[in-house]
Order: sequence, then structure tokens, then C-alpha cells
Amino acid sequence: MAKEQQVQIPMVKLGTQGLEVSKLGFGCMGLSGVHNSPLSDDAGVTIIKDAFIKGITFFDTADIYGPHINEALKELPREKVQVATKFGVVGMGPSGLLVNGSPEYVRSCCEASLERLDVEYIDLYYQHRVDRSVPIEETMGELKKLVEEGKVKYIGLSNASVDTIRRAHAVHPISALQMEWSLWTRDIEDEIVPVCRELGIGLVPYSPLGRGFFGGKAFAESSDEKISMGRHPRLEGENLDKNKILFTRVGKLAEKHECTPAQLALAWLLHQGDNVVPIPGTTKIKNLDVNIGSLGLKLTEDDVKELSDAVPISEVAGASDYNFLSKNKMEEEKQVDFPTVKLGNQGLEVSKLGFGCMGLTGAYNSPLTDDAGIAILKEAFSKGITFFDTSDVYGPHTNEVLVGKALKELPRDKIQIASKFGIVGMTPAGTLVKGTPEYVRSCCEASLKRLDVEYIDLYYQHRVDTSVPIEKTMGELKKLVEEGKIKYIGLSEANVDTIRRAHAVHPISALQMEWSIWTRDIEEEIVPVCRELGIGLVPYSPIGRGFFGGKAVVESLDEKSSLLGHPRFKGENLDKNKIFYTRIVKLAEKHGCTPAQLALAWVLHQGDDVVPIPGTTKIKNLHDNIGSAMVKLTKEEMNEISDAVPIDEVAGARTYDSMVNASWMFANTPPLKI
Repeated sequence: MAKEQQVQIPMVKLGTQGLEVSKLGFGCMGLSGVHNSPLSDDAGVTIIKDAFIKGITFFDTADIYGPHINEALKELPREKVQVATKFGVVGMGPSGLLVNGSPEYVRSCCEASLERLDVEYIDLYYQHRVDRSVPIEETMGELKKLVEEGKVKYIGLSNASVDTIRRAHAVHPISALQMEWSLWTRDIEDEIVPVCRELGIGLVPYSPLGRGFFGGKAFAESSDEKISMGRHPRLEGENLDKNKILFTRVGKLAEKHECTPAQLALAWLLHQGDNVVPIPGTTKIKNLDVNIGSLGLKLTEDDVKELSDAVPISEVAGASDYNFLSKNKMEEEKQVDFPTVKLGNQGLEVSKLGFGCMGLTGAYNSPLTDDAGIAILKEAFSKGITFFDTSDVYGPHTNEVLVGKALKELPRDKIQIASKFGIVGMTPAGTLVKGTPEYVRSCCEASLKRLDVEYIDLYYQHRVDTSVPIEKTMGELKKLVEEGKIKYIGLSEANVDTIRRAHAVHPISALQMEWSIWTRDIEEEIVPVCRELGIGLVPYSPIGRGFFGGKAVVESLDEKSSLLGHPRFKGENLDKNKIFYTRIVKLAEKHGCTPAQLALAWVLHQGDDVVPIPGTTKIKNLHDNIGSAMVKLTKEEMNEISDAVPIDEVAGARTYDSMVNASWMFANTPPLKI
């Protein structure tokens, strides 16, 4: 039978920042209709007030749930109630939940929730779901401001990964993490729970009764025909039939403890630790009393283990979340298995897709903050990218410093860093380049210091110095290899003669050149000689400087973008070139991908020795680029894409006027005098 005696609900701490709540909370979502028909305002307020009278002070809501709690708060002592609410879920899309975590959205949601709740502050404000297109540091930065302004007291996360938790906690302490956790959903126990305990973060399990399953929902009692979220995979058809045995087992154990199955399931969770505060919800006062009664159950370690063993996770039938949420989660977690490929014949192995870091410190856009830049690099690494490209001229210098900071948070031995030297500056006459042995060495020493590393994996001559025999430049680079300061040598924007002469001094592992659907001038001479000599190809600007991602076509250029001065992005040239974007859009639709993905896939399909290095300042674009690896193209489809962008129809030179003099077509160096 149910435990009916009055239970004193203790107060416990969530996190280490001072938040104290009742050991049992109350989830308000169902009051406005989710697993049932919505309650009237009076009925909803009544159940919240009854929960408070019985000792529950911690109430959980969200901006996407309906009313009730704001009305109830007017009849309760505000200072004795802890209100948790959430932001971030915008709505539903074809692939699942739509999420927004931008700073502007965070603030607007908070202001709106304060107004709806009619309070001066929110005790605990969660990010309801993580927006993978926004660095968590940006979201947390705005939440931190709201704390400083007194609009929010404590910050929480919901459904966040270990990496996101750590990064968020580094910006501002997280007080609580809300996750699904119950007898039949225990996937957070291996990684999430330990990291929360390590960082002093409280745990707030939602759906602690298994979406009501262990209270008899869906078979011991009939389901409400107005369930707004549809049927749960574990509560329908064959899955439900298979899962009934789990309820039966818990029911038998409940008899031994003289309680209901719901009380035993909730007690199991309450015994997971003092920092665990489940938030069961209900629309019935009798169920509220049953839930509170679970606090009176005392379980030994053996009892807790016996309960766990009664519900083996491997025997639970059905996904742990609704189909539309599972689809969203599966798509988010889908990993592209990047193969490791060789650049050159000297042993350099890199991920098939690299990451160009130039834009992180401002080129086509305003510079990112260090935190935002590091977040993108870490996200790229977590998705399988290990090859990162920088240069001493980016920033200048600040790009290498940023990459160096990111390296401190990544395993150095699993990353390949490419940097460059040679561009001294810009003048009205063109690009100034230097390749003297003394300059090579001084640049390398400076880059090592800025990157704060002992060696550079791949060191390029960024542009060829036409006043210095390439043999002299290469001779110094060879010495740096012998000294262990660099591992492999590369060239950028070098012509056939320079490549051959350089390769004769020391093997060249990679040649970095512009190569994309609308820039293909290296295909006749440069690509064949690289393949003859076993030199890898690293295409920069593989998406046409962002053009095939819609830059300057469907999105405007940043006012600080250097592309405003690029020949292909100006005036009549841009107008003429827009037709190529339109053609690629149509082909992309056929392949079920974005135009940027199709353009990048075209480059990826040029050969196993081709490793493009697209850059971006947005995580959503990073994910888009990574997705290009899943686009498979036949030889005929490759030709179709090439034919859609005839090179002789592209309007404007491929590079800036100021850099033409340093391009590969003018990269001859004088002969070495002996």
C-alpha cells in the first residue's frame, strides 16, 4: 500500500553557489497538457499550492509550457519558493526540435519569462536544449550577465554533453543539470553523473517515474486520448507488451517494501545522492501524495542494486525519447568517420578534411573572441578534424596565438598543425614576400613561440620570393627539419619549375593552392606534377571564398570583409556570377545537400591526396562542411558539377589585385649561383 504518513521534506543544495531547494521538486509541464488534457487555471494553482503546503518548494517550468505557475506564485511566499524555468526550444522542424542559444535570444526569453511569471528574478534558469550552432561560451556569457544584473540567480543546463558542461562551467558555475534519469533510463550514469559530481553540479532528473510507466501509465491505467506529444516508443505496441514484465518485477519488490511501484521507483532515484533532486509531475493530488511518500522509504545499497537489476537496461524495449526527439538527437550525434590520408610520401597523415583558421581572427568578417574561436576548433576536433591551418600573417600573429591556446585543451599528438611564413606585408604595388634563410629561421622561431609548441607539423612557404633562389629557402627549411623544429615542408602558390627545384632539395609533402568549382587553373600543370612527385594537395578557399555557401548572394557581406574588394564579389561581376550559385543550388537539391556541401564534396572527390581546408566562424557551417564528406558523387556527377560552372564564364580574377604578383603564375625564382 502507499505510504500515507506525513513526510518532512528536507532542503538540499544544488551546486556550490548557494541554491537550496526541497529534496523533491515538482515538474509543472503536465499541468498545461502534455501527457494529458490541460488543467483549468484553478485546478493547476490548487495542486501547486498543495505541493507547497506539503513541503515542496522547488517548481520547474519552461517558456514552452503553458500557464499556472505564475498565478500560483501570487498566492505563495516568493522568498520561500525556488522557481526554475528554461529557454532555448523554439519549436519543431522536420528534423526535430528547433533550438536557439544566441545571446540576443537568451536575453529576450529571460525578459519574457520574468514578465509572464510576474517576478523580479528567476531562481534557476536553464538552457532547455543546447544550440549546437552557437558556441556554449556565447550563450553562457549572456546568462552570466543576467546573473550579474540580478534577473537570474543560478544557471542550469539540460541535456548537455560532458564537453558542453565543462566549457559552460568554465564561463560561470553551473548549479544544476536537468537530465532524464529513472529506473529504465540510466545512460547518464557512466559519464554525465561523474562529471557533475566532480564539478559540484546538482542533478535534477526529469521523468523520474519513466514517463509515468512505473506509476502504471499506459496499462494499469488508460492513456489520455489528448496526449499532445503522441505515444512514447516504450509505451506502445510490442514494446509496451515487452516492458510490462519490468513493471511486474518492480511491483513485487514494492510489495516487499510496503509501497507502490511509483514510490519505489522514485525512492530509487532519491537514493542516488544528496545532490539529486527529481521533479516528478502530476495532475492529481493523490499522485502528489504518493510521490511525497517516497521520501519515507529507506533503501539499503543492496535494495538499490536489487531494483537496478530488476530493470536491466538491455531488456528495455523502445527508444528512451519520443520519435521526433530521437530523430533530432540521432542527427546531432551522427559522426562522419573521417579517414586519415597521407600528404606526400614522407609520413604526414592528416584528416581528409582540414580546417582553415584564418577567418577566426578576422578576414572575411570581424574577429571572434578567443573563447569563441577555441570553441570552434575544439568542436572541429571532436568531429574528427585533426588538421588545422594557420599562418604568421593572419591577424597578423594573433591567429597562431589563438590556435596555440586551443592546443592547450586538445591532445597535441593527435593534431597536425600547419603554419606558414613569407608574406611580409602589402603595398600599393602588391604583396611583399621574403624567403631568405635568415628570415625563414626567424619566422619559424617566432611561430613556435606563438603556438607554444616544440614543433610545427607542416611548414609552408606562404608565397614564393622571386628574388631568392628556391634552393636557398629550401636549404634552411631542410635544416629546420633536421633540428626537429618542423616535421614536413610545404609550398603555397608555387609554379611547376619551383616545385621541381624545391623537391630536389628536400621532399615537399604538400602544396597549398586555391582550388574550387570556380577556380581550376591548377588542373592542367600543377596537379599532374604533384602526382608525379607524390606531393599532396591542400586546396584553400574550396567553397569559392564562401560564394557557394551563399556569401554575398543570400547573405550580405560583413562591413569589414575583405571580400568587398575581391574581383568576383564586386558590381557586375557578382551579378554575372550569381547564376553559378543558382545552378549549384539546383544540383544540391538533387543530392539532398546544401550548395556548400556539394561544392566541397566536388573538391573532396578530386583524389585521396586532396585535403581541402574550409574555414568558418560558425559552428553550424562547420557541421555543414563536415556533412559534405557524406555526399557521394559518381564521375558523371562530378562532370555535371564542373559543367555547371564553366571557368571561361566566371566573371572576375580569382584573387585580389594586390596579390596577383605573388600568385603561382609569377613564382619563378632566379637560378642558384654556385
